[in-house]
Amino acid sequence: MDLGIQGKVALVLASSKGLGQAIAVSLAKEGARVVLTGRTVEALERTAKQIIEAGGSATVLPWDLHQLNEIDLKISQIEKEVGPVDILINNTGGPPPTSAANQSIELWQSNFNHLVLLLMKVTDRVLPHMKAKAWGRIITSTSSGMISPIPGLAISNTLRAAIMGWSKTLASEVAKDGVTVNIVLPGRIATDRLHELDQIRAQKESKTVAEISARLLAAIPIGRYGDPQEYAAAVTFLASQQASYITGATLRIDGGSYAGH
Repeated sequence: MDLGIQGKVALVLASSKGLGQAIAVSLAKEGARVVLTGRTVEALERTAKQIIEAGGSATVLPWDLHQLNEIDLKISQIEKEVGPVDILINNTGGPPPTSAANQSIELWQSNFNHLVLLLMKVTDRVLPHMKAKAWGRIITSTSSGMISPIPGLAISNTLRAAIMGWSKTLASEVAKDGVTVNIVLPGRIATDRLHELDQIRAQKESKTVAEISARLLAAIPIGRYGDPQEYAAAVTFLASQQASYITGATLRIDGGSYAGH
């Protein structure tokens, strides 16, 4: 199936590893001109090489996403070197595990800047071109904690929930302009981040990582962890021409783990 994104410029935030990397590779396979961003230049260059050797297009843009004052500069660089952004994949790393109570104002503020304000401001910067062209895709890859809080991840659960309200509201505002805005929620997808969280939980509960993983795996109806490529494929479809009537949606990719509707 031709997804209709050949030649589209796709900016993938935090794409040096994990889900961001998988999404970037998937979009490139469909002909998008992918811009890879992050602080780990070596990892970005390895991914770019993989994409280019497979016949795709990839540009490496070193970018510390914690630096909000660099947003305009970085987007301007993309526009000059690659072209205006057609597809924006809002993606960030996760905050440290914390309880809900007794966290400092500074910790809340720094994570709000990185998990919420960053995505809003990057989106604001690329929206004018999308609206002028009457075509755009804004897809935010976040966390299932926004609909079913994950124990020990209070900062993530709280701040990512703000993204849902913002995304849904924005979707209704720009739908008439040919721009779709959607959220994708990963369940237990086999990434380094997932393994890291399992290790932290194992230490906290004085159990082995294998014991923790077995317990959590038992709660997934499909009976296994997700593959990053499966997740990326769903995101890539939302970026497609065929998904032009899907906006304001929240898509769970969790193997059936979430018990709600």
